[in-house]
Formats: sequence, C-alpha cells, structure tokens
Amino acid sequence: MNDKVDKLVIFLAKRDGIDKLVKTFQYVSKLLVWHLETTNPKVAHRAKQCEVASGLSRKAFRTGRFLTGFNALRRNPGPTPSYRLLSVFANAGEMVYFFFDHILWLSRTGVIDANLAKRMSYISAFGESLGYVFFCVIEYIMIKEGIERERKIKMGESEEKVDEIKKIKVDRVMRLMAVAANVADLIIGLAEIEPNPFCNHAVSLGISGLVSAWAGWYRNWPT
Repeated sequence: MNDKVDKLVIFLAKRDGIDKLVKTFQYVSKLLVWHLETTNPKVAHRAKQCEVASGLSRKAFRTGRFLTGFNALRRNPGPTPSYRLLSVFANAGEMVYFFFDHILWLSRTGVIDANLAKRMSYISAFGESLGYVFFCVIEYIMIKEGIERERKIKMGESEEKVDEIKKIKVDRVMRLMAVAANVADLIIGLAEIEPNPFCNHAVSLGISGLVSAWAGWYRNWPT
C-alpha cells in the first residue's frame, strides 16, 4: 500500500512534516487575524491565539535541531573548498538560529526571564537570515552545475541519458523549492531584524510563511 493516506502518515511522522503542518496553521491564522480584526474581532482573537500557540509549539518541536547543522558540517562539509566555506556560513547561521530559538521559546513560555525574548528573537533571526543567504547561494551553484551537466549529457550518446536528465530535473525542482522557502523565511527574518512596512505587513508575513511551509510540504512529501 502506498496511497495518499500512507504518504500522509509517513509525512506527519517526520519532525519536518509536522513542523510544516503547524506552520501552515500559524500563517493561515495570521492572515485570518488581518482579514477579520475589524469586521469580526472575536474570531480574529481566536485566530490570534491559534497563531501564537502554533508558533510556540513549533519551537518545542525543533528542540535539538541546531545539532543538524553541526552534524552536516561534521559528516559532509562539501566536495570543494568554496562549497565547504559556503556550507560553514550557511550551517553556522542555522545553528545560531535554532539554538537561540530554544532560549526564545523558554522565555516566551515563562520558564526564564521574559525580558530576554526580544534580544533572543533578534539574534535568532539574524542567524537565520545569514544562513538562508548562504543556502541560497549554494542552491544557485548546484542548479547551475546541474544545468551544465544536463547539457553535456544531451550531447553524449549514453543509453542512460533519459534517466540521468530526469534525475537532474527532479533535483532542480527540489532546489528551487528550497530557494523559495529560504527567500520566504528571509523576509520573515528581516521583519524581526529591521522592521519595515513591507516585511512586517501581515499579508507579506502570512504569504511568506505559507510559501515556506508549502515548499517544505513538497520537499518532504514521500515519493
């Protein structure tokens, strides 16, 4: 059996899968708050509670996630010196993001001083944004290399040409989804680092959050 229910069960069994589902709840709720706050304040208040609860629960799900970047650098830093350098900055930014996000969660739940929340949020968002910039650069390089490899395969006479090209195209789509998610999350991070009318608008944040969540759905969905 490998129908949609099977795949959904597998997807939700993953930490990233449940994170993307709750992220969808969080940012749909944010858009509902924006849409209903003047016409239906009572429902808007309930949506706001859902948004806050979803955001806090996502931070709990990500406990220990900062070790992922550390392990990536330890096990597979990259094939070339330039790639390794980019990987160090990308994963270091992500590690800072998740580590201080844990402290932010403890602060917002009242376990530690609530006054730390603002500072932890800034540091976490800064690390997140830095990491996403370098991850986007890595994805761009890998997409470019894939396109060049595809051109070389098309000029050859290999019998495995069709399968190889198909693999490259699938990889390209996945990397484009990663870029979309990283850019969307970068907008959310910039809203915390340098508040501005565009990034901090509820619609910009809501759409960015959903783009990131749904790109994650696509990348993590079982195939």
